[in-house]
Amino acid sequence: MMDTEAFREFKTGLTLLRDNYAVKALPHMRRAVDLDKNNPYYMSYLGVVLARSEQKWGEAEKLCDSAVRMKRNQAQLYLNLAEVYATAGRKEEAVEALQSGLKFARRDVRLTIAMNKLTSRRSPVFSFLSRRHPLNRQIGILRHRALRIFGQDS
Repeated sequence: MMDTEAFREFKTGLTLLRDNYAVKALPHMRRAVDLDKNNPYYMSYLGVVLARSEQKWGEAEKLCDSAVRMKRNQAQLYLNLAEVYATAGRKEEAVEALQSGLKFARRDVRLTIAMNKLTSRRSPVFSFLSRRHPLNRQIGILRHRALRIFGQDS
C-alpha cells in the first residue's frame, strides 16, 4: 500500500519537475522518499528537485551520490548527479559523474549525449571548410590521436 502511494507521489513530482515546476514537485518528492527511504530513484530525483528549487547543493549532491552508490549500473542516477553539479555551476564534476556512469552503466547513449552537451569541441582544423568536410574530419582525427599520445588531450 505504501509503495503504491510512494510511486504515485513520485510520478506526480516527476511530472511537475519535467514541466519545470520544481518548487511544486518538492513536497511530492519528499513524501515519496519518506514513504520509501531505500528507493535510489526517489532519492536521486529529490536531489535534483532540491538543487533546482532551493539551491541546496550539498544536500542534493549527497542524495544523488547515495543513490548512485546504491545502484551503480543505472544511467539515470548518474544523469541526475551530473544535473545537480551542472545546476550548481560545477561543470567539471558533472563531466566526471558522467564519465563514471559510462564505466558502470554499460555505455548508455544518454550519458554520451549529456557529456557532449557539457564538453566543448575544438575548432575545425581548416576553418574555411565545414566541420563535416572529409579533409577536416581526417586531419581532426589525426590531431586528436596526436594530442592523446603526447598527453595534451583535455
